[in-house]
Amino acid sequence: MKNTVLSAKGLCKSFAHNGGQVHILSHVDFDLYEGDFTVIMGASGSGKSTLLYALSGMDRATAGEVIYNGKDIVKMKENELAKLRYTDFGFIFQQMHLVSNLTLFENVAVSGYLNKSKSAAEVRKRADKLLEQMSVSHIKDHLPTQVSGGEQQRCAVARAVINSPKVLFADEPTGALNRKNTTDVLDLLTELNNEGQSVLMVTHDMRAALRANRILYIGDGKIIGELSLPPYSLSQEKSRETQVNAWLTSLEW
Repeated sequence: MKNTVLSAKGLCKSFAHNGGQVHILSHVDFDLYEGDFTVIMGASGSGKSTLLYALSGMDRATAGEVIYNGKDIVKMKENELAKLRYTDFGFIFQQMHLVSNLTLFENVAVSGYLNKSKSAAEVRKRADKLLEQMSVSHIKDHLPTQVSGGEQQRCAVARAVINSPKVLFADEPTGALNRKNTTDVLDLLTELNNEGQSVLMVTHDMRAALRANRILYIGDGKIIGELSLPPYSLSQEKSRETQVNAWLTSLEW
């Protein structure tokens, strides 16, 4: 039996529009399990990114609850959410959001400094280790504008995990990358997951979805399908792709 890291019950998100209500999420129930690589897929406008943001506290749900560590994220104050994002959650986005006037090393280390759970020396040591793991240590003193998009995204991955988050949230992390850089970033995420990192990723990219051991499909703001898979193996990728394609087709993806 896997441990549940995060659990949503009856999650709803809506907003007012032209005198009515537009419902983005409709009574979503969801459990994220420890050590899983979970992917959320769905058509454009289906609510998949909204679900990710609601689960992570980046956006506040209209109704329902998101339980993490015995507390409801939906009811947390902004300062509590900010602390949670520094200590327990990590984030990777399609746009890297690196600080342009900080070096790659500084972009990674600053998150560690803000966490305040480690000394400055410990933060610097971990930042160096992560940048080496992400194969960008040789350019750590470069500014973001001086390196490629793939190298920026590797730095963003390092920044997201410097505080050893319980959950790593990723919103289309390969959407702006070419094929090689996409593979490199997915390999990094798979490696982190193999080491026990819980990953929750939104994607429309089949290559990214194949890395998951669990895929959820969302339509009209509801989870309408779920597929469980064995851990990712490159040697089994073709058969895995066939299986996932058939499943998605059955859901009219």
